[in-house]
Amino acid sequence: MLPSSPKEAGLVANVTKGGEKKPKHPPSLFLFVFPGQVTQASRDPAWRRNGAPVADASPSVGHEGAGGAACCCCCFFLVAFTQELRSPPSSRSFFLRRESPSGKMWLCGLALLLGLSVEWGVEASWGKRSGTYWLDDAAGPTREFDGVGAVSGGGPNFGAALQILKVEIGGDAQSTDGTEPSHMHYENDENYFRGYEWWLMKEAKKRNPDIKLIGLPWAFPGWIGKGENWPYKYPDVTAYYIVSWIAGAKKFHSLDIDYVGIWNERSFDSKYIKLLRYTLDKQELQHVKIIASDNLWEPISFLVLLDSELREAVNIIGAHYPGTTTVLTALQTHKKLWSSEDYSTFNNELGAGCWARILNQNFVNGNMTATIAWNLVASYYEELPFGRSGLMTAQEPWSGHYTVSPPIWITAHTTQFTLPGWQYLQVDGHLEGGGSFVALTDGQGNLTIIIETLTHGHSKCIRPPLFPFIVTPQKATFHLKGSFSKLQALQMWYSKMEFSSSNSTLFQSLGPIKVCEGVLTLSLGLDEIYTLTTLTTGHKGSFEDPPPSQPFPSKYQDDFNIRNPPFSEAPNFADQTGVFEYFVNTSDPGEHTYTLRQVVTQRPVTWVADAENTISVLGNYKWVNLTITSDIYIESEKGGAFIAGRVDKAGIYIGGAKGVFFWVLPDGTYRVTDDLNGNNILMKGLSGVRAKAWHTLTLILTGSNASGMLNGYPLWENVTVNSPENGWAAIGTRSFEFTQFDNFQVKAS
Repeated sequence: MLPSSPKEAGLVANVTKGGEKKPKHPPSLFLFVFPGQVTQASRDPAWRRNGAPVADASPSVGHEGAGGAACCCCCFFLVAFTQELRSPPSSRSFFLRRESPSGKMWLCGLALLLGLSVEWGVEASWGKRSGTYWLDDAAGPTREFDGVGAVSGGGPNFGAALQILKVEIGGDAQSTDGTEPSHMHYENDENYFRGYEWWLMKEAKKRNPDIKLIGLPWAFPGWIGKGENWPYKYPDVTAYYIVSWIAGAKKFHSLDIDYVGIWNERSFDSKYIKLLRYTLDKQELQHVKIIASDNLWEPISFLVLLDSELREAVNIIGAHYPGTTTVLTALQTHKKLWSSEDYSTFNNELGAGCWARILNQNFVNGNMTATIAWNLVASYYEELPFGRSGLMTAQEPWSGHYTVSPPIWITAHTTQFTLPGWQYLQVDGHLEGGGSFVALTDGQGNLTIIIETLTHGHSKCIRPPLFPFIVTPQKATFHLKGSFSKLQALQMWYSKMEFSSSNSTLFQSLGPIKVCEGVLTLSLGLDEIYTLTTLTTGHKGSFEDPPPSQPFPSKYQDDFNIRNPPFSEAPNFADQTGVFEYFVNTSDPGEHTYTLRQVVTQRPVTWVADAENTISVLGNYKWVNLTITSDIYIESEKGGAFIAGRVDKAGIYIGGAKGVFFWVLPDGTYRVTDDLNGNNILMKGLSGVRAKAWHTLTLILTGSNASGMLNGYPLWENVTVNSPENGWAAIGTRSFEFTQFDNFQVKAS
């Protein structure tokens, strides 16, 4: 595999006083090892910023690439490598620094040639490294810090203390682990109390009144696309829809939205972005800034450079999972650069290592001044995609159990000691022995330094692939200059990630550490995080032990009889296609006055391949033997309803869900299928079910046997089902039609 930048190829230029750049290594050597890469690299200084690439990462260079190079260049390889190792660590080229991907490749090659082994993340034979770093505000700051965020807010100086909250502008379609309802299901419909995001934003503001709010659509209701899976055919309609959500936040909830995005990880349209800016301004929402395009750095950066009107409309270039790097064109826009979605990693110590590394290195390597995690609280069934990929976990509302996971305290290392509006100091940010540091100031004498020494194997995020690098124990000496020169002490906060045991040290206060005549020296180990700060307000919040974890109740029922529900959706049901909302059935003054209704009547403009049928899942994924009962009311002759058990897939994979599905249709027939699409029919027949009448369905699953009842009487039985062996219970409809459900019950074992 070929390296993607001169840094990975070892071609790092020195800058002379006259500005001329000269390669540290003979180009002929690298032409021999990496043909085709050197010419562009040696003449393009834009590939490098402070020892870090600004090009997008490519798949990592592993042993295969290293072995290929080693076989071709043994002589050059060994001579150059020996000369480099004889030089002191501080003067070695980046090519052999242990944070260099190519450095690891050279070491791998040497190991292959000499029959040696190298353990990455463990101190190598040359001993402990030392590095000296100057922190001086006299030269002026670099970029303004915009904050650390996620999908929820934390209280200041207690825990995560999040500074940015990003929420979905619900679009009635699947957006990873479920659907979120739109404020406008239909063109003539507006309701600014659906879903939980309004509540979430208000709760975040209670805890941190200064938290910044972002809205971003994943999908759009079907009327926006007018029959097409595309939101830009009528850009004025889409702009009106988005601005209505922003205005509704203010009118009904007193919430000021600070930023708005375009379409999560999907195509953008320049005409739409300009029209969105115009519409915001016309509605006196000039303070709302536009982030584009919540996908890759390109092509948005290139188009912003070309189009002056687009450049005026876009305030922030936001990329997802950038791998801590950016691209030249993004830098040339002179816009703020954000990692507007990142992390998405299981929230154990490895997830904490990922989070600690990217919080620093997104700026050190990529000039990104904000990093936003997907997501803060994993409050969805763990078997859904990306289970426990929040900074903490609260996935058992029935028990009240939650887990404050390590990434929460990693967040606090930055957020408790900085604020949006602080400035990054001009430093390289790379530690000599691997790892990174950032330094920020409020411009009034306060200083915060965050250091991380996370090793490669202990800091991998779920995406993108992580280039190899080495971190070793080291000494780091910081010289405080400018307004910091008279500081006598800094408060120290410390975390140490343990991977062989569960004894990690998380966000521990070590008290003040003395600064002697502006000099501070630290001995840094592996997989550690330090915060050194002038602020004395840091606090590790304490809380009572949560209730013990419990499985979902084996007996569960809901009659939906709530006159004024706090939310539009019933608890514990997780909508996967379509939207199921509390409904007041004024036409039925009897036992079915309050029901649960599927309300999406047109296929939305989707983000992923939603199912053709609507479905909401519930319960324990481990359920095998269960009896499910629900009353159903089909409102349309085109409709149909089902109840199901052992549903094995959901989230972005819902279209391929298997299980046991008991369908009734308004033409008086029924069918039993083992798939949500309804294609593989296990049994079918007549039922007598008609639209606009209440019926009771019962599905009984016992081992490999399935049977069904209609209105309390057996309808079908002795159907053999061998797979899936377990899964959720579910309700749903055949198409996007109004359908009501009531008196839902499940008994499981």
